[in-house]
Amino acid sequence: MTSITLALSKGRIFEETLPLLAAAGIVPAENPECSRKLIIGTNLDDVRLVIVRAADTPTYVQYGAADLGIAGKDVLLEHGGAGLYQQLDLNIARCRLCVATRKGFDYATAVRPGGRIRVATKYINTAKAHFASKGMYVDLIKLYGSMELAPLVGLSDAIVDLVSTGGTLRANGLEEVEEIMPISSRLIVNQAALKLKRDLIKPLLDVFQRTATGI
Repeated sequence: MTSITLALSKGRIFEETLPLLAAAGIVPAENPECSRKLIIGTNLDDVRLVIVRAADTPTYVQYGAADLGIAGKDVLLEHGGAGLYQQLDLNIARCRLCVATRKGFDYATAVRPGGRIRVATKYINTAKAHFASKGMYVDLIKLYGSMELAPLVGLSDAIVDLVSTGGTLRANGLEEVEEIMPISSRLIVNQAALKLKRDLIKPLLDVFQRTATGI
């Protein structure tokens, strides 16, 4: 029997995808926050979920290990989108990609054309393009976590990271100094799957679109 596989990451994306799945009549058999299983069945025999790291979602879809996936715009920009149809902005898991520094750091002077700044981030490609557009030099340091620590211990002048409420920045004596772009999660589809499994995928896309846009 032909089936489709949807790649999701734990946490906010999974939780905010549940209403979209419910609108399509799909109910996960288990909660990944409470289960160690990485492949989760649903109430439909022809739909299953695979639980992956957020940064890996586009890779699973690109190579056909999943037919569809839901990933943040930040992740897709870093991945580059090869082999994917970015079908739909689902307007979930909304936040913003920002530059933050220690309070009191003279960011306006640091980012003048010809200036140089040291930035810690996991969004290397996006940060590089952002600062290049300002006509300045940037030394990028790749980190995967505890980004707020970098300016506090002198590892970097600034960080580029996702910000939702800003509470973590404030708790660590940092402040948001520039918004690079708003971020939300997108539905992505493997190009081959869209052709070969269109009868299964298209109805799901239609429901997601209606639910996400409120139509």
